[in-house]
Amino acid sequence: MADDFPTQARAVIIGGGIVGCSLAYHLTRLGWRDVVLLEQGRLSSGTTWHAAGLVGQLRSHANMTRLIRYSTELYAALEAGTGLATGWKQCGSITVARTAERMTQLRRTASTARAQGVEIEVLTPAQAGEKWPIMRTGDLAGAVWLPGDGKANPTDLTQALARGARARGARIFEQTRVAGIRLKDGAVSMVETNRGTVACDVVAICAGQWSREIGRMCGVTIPLHSAEHMYIVTERIDGVHPDLPVMRDPDGYIYFKEEVGGLVMGGFEPDAKPWGMDGIPADFEFQLLPDDWDQFEILMKNALERVPALETAAIKTFLNGPESFTPDNNFILGEAPETRNVFVAAGFNSMGIASAGGAGRALAEWIVGGEPSFDLWPVDIRRFARFNGNRVWLRDRVKEVLGLHYAMPWPNHELTTARPFRRSPLFDRLAAKGAVFGSKMGWERPNWFAPPGIERRTGYSFGRQNWFAHVAEEHRACREGVALFDMTSFAKFLMQGPDSEQVLQTLCANDVSVPAGRSVYTPMLNERGGFESDLTVARLAPDCFLILTGTAQATRDAHWIRGHIPGSARAVLTDVTSGYAVIGVMGPRSRELLGRVTHAALDQADFPFGTVREIGIGYATVWASRRSYMGELGWELYVPSEFAVTVYETLAEAGGDLGVRDAGYYAIESLRLEKGHRAWGRELTPDDNPWEAGLGFAVQLDKKGGFIGREALAAARGRPLTRRLVSFLATAPDTPAAWGGELVTANGDPIGGITSAAYGYTLGGVVALGWVRSAGEPIDPAWLAERRFALDVAGEPVPVRARVCRHLTGGDSGATVFLIHSRSAFRKADRWGVMG
Repeated sequence: MADDFPTQARAVIIGGGIVGCSLAYHLTRLGWRDVVLLEQGRLSSGTTWHAAGLVGQLRSHANMTRLIRYSTELYAALEAGTGLATGWKQCGSITVARTAERMTQLRRTASTARAQGVEIEVLTPAQAGEKWPIMRTGDLAGAVWLPGDGKANPTDLTQALARGARARGARIFEQTRVAGIRLKDGAVSMVETNRGTVACDVVAICAGQWSREIGRMCGVTIPLHSAEHMYIVTERIDGVHPDLPVMRDPDGYIYFKEEVGGLVMGGFEPDAKPWGMDGIPADFEFQLLPDDWDQFEILMKNALERVPALETAAIKTFLNGPESFTPDNNFILGEAPETRNVFVAAGFNSMGIASAGGAGRALAEWIVGGEPSFDLWPVDIRRFARFNGNRVWLRDRVKEVLGLHYAMPWPNHELTTARPFRRSPLFDRLAAKGAVFGSKMGWERPNWFAPPGIERRTGYSFGRQNWFAHVAEEHRACREGVALFDMTSFAKFLMQGPDSEQVLQTLCANDVSVPAGRSVYTPMLNERGGFESDLTVARLAPDCFLILTGTAQATRDAHWIRGHIPGSARAVLTDVTSGYAVIGVMGPRSRELLGRVTHAALDQADFPFGTVREIGIGYATVWASRRSYMGELGWELYVPSEFAVTVYETLAEAGGDLGVRDAGYYAIESLRLEKGHRAWGRELTPDDNPWEAGLGFAVQLDKKGGFIGREALAAARGRPLTRRLVSFLATAPDTPAAWGGELVTANGDPIGGITSAAYGYTLGGVVALGWVRSAGEPIDPAWLAERRFALDVAGEPVPVRARVCRHLTGGDSGATVFLIHSRSAFRKADRWGVMG
């Protein structure tokens, strides 16, 4: 009845698919009773009802695996709690390899699984055939078996979650279309529907492929685009039974699961078919798109090769249902950065059933607690910017993204569609010099430079890739001479106003109350003491600070900072990223090069580490900061964009006889890992604190006024470190390449995982950073010395030496002085001495 429709609610959830119902279920479990869910059609009628229902638990990021493992636990228990069957069956899954390279990838997957505590077994082709008898195995190189995987009925799961939510007070309204969302003072205040208006404190957009348009109603960018996704369902096939595992054949782009004695077979073709360019009809309810056997042909061909029984099996149904995909193949979760109290869970890239249980719980915790309870960066909506919502760009990108599901996950793999996107002022100059570009936050960035006569492309492999020798030269130029780096993609903000210092002191763990002309490296922490970011704050004037942070963190850091500026504060944050290019001048001869093009005094006395000041470079005036992520003497030049080419050409011309060389981001990676410099999002996350990360020097517990996270850090200080960031080195000549994600063992037992790895050209071996844990003993140099460490690289144990990450303040190694302190250290017999 219309009289029953509410006029107010604490939270309004838009969308009645499995994700929206999971959020309602978990909000009510956390004690929120006044929850209203609005569905424009009927529950599960959008994408959920035609999902294949596969639940594969393993992901490359440990917390994403954690979400899905929670989903499996929830689905297994949901029937007992709600009285409704969910169709959940833990049947396990097999992934097969047709090629040696795919088998290498599966062995690497097994290493990652063990690092995350996921049960997995590497199988021979014969063993795979025993678990899946109706497939052809003669062409296989092997397989992996994950017994914890399973399958479920998406519609039944949705109904069970909805019943559980209703039982705790949630109200669900079907056939209720959202017409608008009203805002007040930058926050959501009201949802308008065809049945009335609901005042609310929180809105959660869980509307599947309609989410982008719902977001536009309240100024929120939700970058997703629909694509057609097809599968067939066969009649009964001999040998197919309810306990048959899910089977994936990524080299054929296909998957299989049992259904009523037959098979569901679908896949992810490498060139997808976007849909809904002109918008998604609101009444697209329990509907499908026309069959497209031409588009499906590549999947059918590969399926017939794998399962010959399909040649004679009757096809009962061809389903072509659109689903929404994001630009990077990860779903979207979290608080929208543009509008307060708007949360999003959408764009699940055909992984909605597996992810829904954990995603609903995580977003409910975020809504109730004000911030996520653990690191969700891989799916955080703030990894995107407003420009990522461009429809033309999304359409072109989604054609590639759908195929990523089963594409080979090569190290350093770059997407190729919808590029170039954002370009530095130096783009053309660097392209002319052989730059091979990668993309981050839309920026075209030089990964490495191909010398004349060398093809300008990255040749992907799990071993040493085709750029290895060329990056070695870039690396050595920085260590031994001088190199130029285009670092324009750094996110840059100005914090201005009389209260700027006070705001930053609250946000930053280090003391940024420094004189104008000084810069400070500092973490920004959450209340748990974990890293929300790590960045550099440079004081340009008494009421003006320049903030430099990571490329990918621009939206996230701006949202965090603005969210902690009190309404009464006289301080404003401005994104000036596009206004300044950044040129890194790095290496022991950097002072000599800069001295040729400026009249500024650059010696240690006049320009010590951490100094930032305006200097002239040829005809241009720039901000120069003595700071280095590469661990050598160096300066970062913050150059107004219109002067960037002038400054670059001046430096390149002046450094000809010094051997000045252009260098890219692959060199930065090897340089920073030799020094043990951390990267936010890999070594540093919201789950890690500075004591564990070895960054205690950047924390000032006793500074006046305190800071966010101080209480948690003070409580943790002095406790034994049973989890700690450690640096590893492998110098055996035949050491295989490591790329991150590898299992770390001590005396053969799993104790952690690698977050970053590269080849250290100066040290002559693989260098890596990773987190390790003990059974309760303090992890210190003595603990490390008592154990034999190894990395599991695609099933091969690689012996490594381990060192606790330690630091000194100051110096030209930047905030981190680790592993190597000077070129003379390289000449020692043991070139891997810990400094500090």
